[in-house]
Amino acid sequence: MTFIVKDNGKRQMAFERARLERYLDNIHAEFPQLDIESYKRKVFSYIERRESIAADDMVDYLIREAESLTDITTPEWEMFAARLYLNKLYKKASKNRFYNDDDKYGSYVGLQESLGERGIYSGDILRNYSKDELLEASAVIEPERDKLFTYNGLYLLATRYLASDHTKSVYELPQERWLTIALYLMQDEKPRERRMTLVKEAYWALSNLYMTVATPTLANAGKIGGQLSSCFIDTVDDSLQGIYDSNTDIARVSKHGGGVGAYLGYVRSTGSEIRGVKGSSGGVVPWIKQLNNTAVSVDQLGQRKGAVAVYLDIFHKDIEMFLDLRLNNGDQRLRAHDVFTAVCVPDLFMEVVERRGDWYLFDPHEVKQKKGWYLQDFFDERRGEGSFRRKYEELVADENISRRVVKAIDIFKRIMISQLETGNPFMFYRDEVNRMNPNKHKGMVYSSNLCTEILQNMSPTRLIQEVISGDQIVITKQAGDFVVCNLSSINLGRAVTAESDLVEEDILERLIAIEVRMLDNVIDLNKLPVPQATITNRRYRSIGLGTFGWHHLLAQKGIDWNSPEAEQYADELYERINYLAIKASNALAKEKGSYEHFAGSDWQTGEYFERRDYTSAAWSTLAADVAENGVRNAYLIAVAPNMSTAQIAGSTASIDPVFSAFYYEEKKDYRRPVIAPDLSLDTYPFYEKGAYKVDQFASIRQNARRQRHVDQAISFNFYVPSTIRAATLLNLHMTAWKEGMKTSYYVRSNDIDIEECEWCAS
Repeated sequence: MTFIVKDNGKRQMAFERARLERYLDNIHAEFPQLDIESYKRKVFSYIERRESIAADDMVDYLIREAESLTDITTPEWEMFAARLYLNKLYKKASKNRFYNDDDKYGSYVGLQESLGERGIYSGDILRNYSKDELLEASAVIEPERDKLFTYNGLYLLATRYLASDHTKSVYELPQERWLTIALYLMQDEKPRERRMTLVKEAYWALSNLYMTVATPTLANAGKIGGQLSSCFIDTVDDSLQGIYDSNTDIARVSKHGGGVGAYLGYVRSTGSEIRGVKGSSGGVVPWIKQLNNTAVSVDQLGQRKGAVAVYLDIFHKDIEMFLDLRLNNGDQRLRAHDVFTAVCVPDLFMEVVERRGDWYLFDPHEVKQKKGWYLQDFFDERRGEGSFRRKYEELVADENISRRVVKAIDIFKRIMISQLETGNPFMFYRDEVNRMNPNKHKGMVYSSNLCTEILQNMSPTRLIQEVISGDQIVITKQAGDFVVCNLSSINLGRAVTAESDLVEEDILERLIAIEVRMLDNVIDLNKLPVPQATITNRRYRSIGLGTFGWHHLLAQKGIDWNSPEAEQYADELYERINYLAIKASNALAKEKGSYEHFAGSDWQTGEYFERRDYTSAAWSTLAADVAENGVRNAYLIAVAPNMSTAQIAGSTASIDPVFSAFYYEEKKDYRRPVIAPDLSLDTYPFYEKGAYKVDQFASIRQNARRQRHVDQAISFNFYVPSTIRAATLLNLHMTAWKEGMKTSYYVRSNDIDIEECEWCAS
C-alpha cells in the first residue's frame, strides 16, 4: 500500500486510486480530445510502486507528466498541466489562509490585513479604501479567469510575482494580484464615488489578459517598496563629480529593479586634456568599466544582475575601442562584458558608409573648448540637410580641431563583427529620433534605454555648488532630465480578437482608455530612488503604451508574416491604437490638466499630426481637440520586448516572430516544451516559419509601417544565421535606416544552415 505524506511528514493517509482518478477525469472533461487513459496508467504505476510519496511531489509528478505530453498535435496537455498547478495553488493558499479550498478564493480583506501585518503589503490599500469598498471590490473576482493561463504563464506568475510571505508560502492568488494592482493604481482617483468603477475597469482589463503591466508594477504594486517603472535613462556629465554621481544614481536604480540606459557622449575621449594638461584623460572605457562593476555588484535582491546599456556617438574619438568592449578576444583590461553597448548614428554617417567615404572622429571636450558647442547637440531637421551636418562639416574644415580619420565602412564592419559575436551594439538613429520628437521645443534625445524603445528629452544633472554650513554640507544640483519608462502592453492576441456582449462596445477603445489612466497614475504613485527622475517623470508625465502578441494575432487572422497584407495590417492597427491612445490622453488632460511643457510642443502646434500625414476627418477633429485642450502625457507609445509578461498572458512577445511553432526550452534542471499560442491545424502554417526563417526585410517593412504611429520606438530584433554574409547584414541595417526606423535592438544569430534561410541566401 502507498501512503500520501502531508504537512511535512506530520500526517499520512492511504493512497486512494479512485479519488485521484475522479479528480483527473474532472479536469479531462474540459479537454476530452486528450488520451487520458495512458496518462493515468503511467501516473498510477509511478505512485503505486512507492511505499510513500509526499503530496506535493505527487502533484509535481502529475504536472510534469502532463507537460511532457504536450506536443504539436496535442497542445491541450499544457492547459491540463495548468489546471493541476492551479489547484495546487488553491490548496496551498486555503491552507495558509485558513479557508475551505472548495471556495478557491478566501477573504480579500483578510489577505490585505494578513500580508500587511507580515510587512509584505504596504498598507496603502487598507488606508485608502473602506472595508465596504474592499468587499465591493472582492465581489468582482472571477476565479474562472484563472483558466485563461497556460501552465508556463501561470508558473511564471506564481513563482515570481504573486505576493508571498518571507518563507515563499502561497498567499496571494492570480485574481487577487490583478485586483491589488487595480486598487493600488486607482487609490488617488477623484471623485471617490467614481473610483470603484475605475477599479473594476482596471480589473476587467487585467483579469481578461487583455493587457499586462510592466514587470516592476506587476511585482511591486501594493507591496512594500512600490517602485513601478521598468527602465531609466541617464545623461552622464563630463566631470568627475558628474560621472560618479551618475554611477551612484545607476546603482540606486538597479537596486530597485530598474534597467538603465547611460549616454556617455559628453565624456571626453582618450588623450584629451584635464585641467589644461594634454594627454591626461583615459577616455570613456574606464568609466564604462565602473558601470560594468556596478551592474554586477548591485544586483536586484539576488534575483538577477543589474542591467546597464551604454550609448556612444559614432563620431566620438573612442568609438572603436567602445565597439570592442564586449568581444572575447583582445586585451581583457579594455573589455566590459556585463554592460550592453549601443551606438548613436546620424544620417550622414550612413550616407558616408554607402559611398565608402572617410569618417571623422572628434573629442567632445575639445570641440566644446574651441567652438563653444557640442556636436551632439545638433541634428538634421530634414533628410539630407540640417544643422548637424553643417556643424560636422565645420569641424572637418577647422584645422585647429584634432581628429582621427577612418573609413566609415571599417567602423560598420566592427559594428557587425560585434553584433554577430555578442548581439550588440544596438542602433540608435539620432536624426530620425529628433525629427519626430514631439517635444523638441524643450530639449533633445541623445540615446535610448536598455531595450531601445524609450525616446524622451534628456540632459545631464550638474553640481552647482557645495557649501559648508556649520556641521552640514549643502549640495545644490541642477536636475537634468533623468528619463523614466512607465510601461504596459496590449495583448493583441486577445484584445483585438475579443468579442463583447454589447454590440456597440469597442473592446480596444475601452481597454486603451483605462490603460492610459493606469499608466498616468503610475507617475504619481511611483517611489523613485533618484530625485531628478521624479522631477522629470512629473514634468513630462511620459508613458509607454506597448503591445505584444503580434505573431499570435497574425496566425489567428490567417495572415502570412512575409506578406504585404501583414505590412498593411500593421499600419492600420497601430494607427488605430495611436488614435485611441491620443484620444485617451486628451480626455485625461481635460479632466486633470496637460503636462507641464505642452505649450509649444508638436502636439499643440499640430506638427505631430502633419508629420505623420494624419489628414482624415477623425484625425483632424482630434488634432483640433488636442490643440485646444492638450494631452496629459508628453510621450505615449513605446513597444517594449515584454517577453515575461507575454508569457504570463499566453501570447507571443512584442512584435517578434515565434522562435518555432514547437520546441523544448532547456534549463539547468529540466526540459520544458514551449508551444505557439492557440496552435492548431489552422494556425500552424502561419507559425511554421520561426524567427530565423521569416524574411527579415519583411520584418523591417512591417516595423517601418508601425513606426509611423509610435511616437517613441520599438524593440526590434534582427534574427540572422551566424553565417550571414556581411553585405546582407549591412543591407538590413541600411534598409532599417532608410525605412525610417528609429532604433534596432539585438542582432540575434544562430547556427541555422544558410540553405534553410531563403531570404538571406538569395
